[in-house]
Amino acid sequence: MPRNLLYSLLSSHLSPHFSTSVTSAKVAVNGVQLHYQQTGEGDHAVLLLPGMLGSGETDFGPQLKNLNKKLFTVVAWDPRGYGHSRPPDRDFPADFFERDAKDAVDLMKALKFKKVSLLGWSDGGITALIAAAKYPSYIHKMVIWGANAYVTDEDSMIYEGIRDVSKWSERTRKPLEALYGCDYFARTCEKWVDGIRQFKRLPDGNICRHLLPRVQCPALIVHGEKDPLVPRFHADFIHEHVKGSRLHLMPEGKHNLHLRFADEFNKLAEDFLQ
Repeated sequence: MPRNLLYSLLSSHLSPHFSTSVTSAKVAVNGVQLHYQQTGEGDHAVLLLPGMLGSGETDFGPQLKNLNKKLFTVVAWDPRGYGHSRPPDRDFPADFFERDAKDAVDLMKALKFKKVSLLGWSDGGITALIAAAKYPSYIHKMVIWGANAYVTDEDSMIYEGIRDVSKWSERTRKPLEALYGCDYFARTCEKWVDGIRQFKRLPDGNICRHLLPRVQCPALIVHGEKDPLVPRFHADFIHEHVKGSRLHLMPEGKHNLHLRFADEFNKLAEDFLQ
């Protein structure tokens, strides 16, 4: 059977999401080699921004696999010091979220995308908010979940509770130990806790609350009502201060709602981005 006929027979039985495989590469951005994964062939570019210690492969498997590849070109990046964007080792200066936002935007510009939408989880949601505020003409739409614009005493206690990675569940810990090695993983988590808690010393615990009114793009804020790491008031605050934003609550969702309820989340994101 001719290969093209076999291909057409096969593809007629495959889902509309079938298209291209995931490719991995590195590109020089702002003095570092940033690693990213890319899939899909759609006109709408979407950048996936991982959370603390995260990477494209650890944080976005169901999104890289199942977001509609005809509609979207999906890129998942590893921020500097995370995943395969090493060296350098990860550090947490006072402006590390702003640095990540600039790196993320400059990465997508280096890949020749004219405009992008952002899907940001946790720390990646904070980065997405800053990117949308600082580079408004470049950001098309944004979906964020598990993010916060400031740090409270309650948050500080939560962060302190995850400082020791040996107390994490094995399911959460193992992929990161495999990616980083036990020492780098444990050391960087401690550095992250110190890095995020430094905002507590600023007026109102400010991370990016001052930037929220500058966000111009359509924004969807998703919150898992059982999120043990980010209390509901953070989602409400962002929703209140990002003009025209929508808030979607997932009653059973925890912090990793996009992994635990991947089909529901992906449909929500796709419908909003279109």
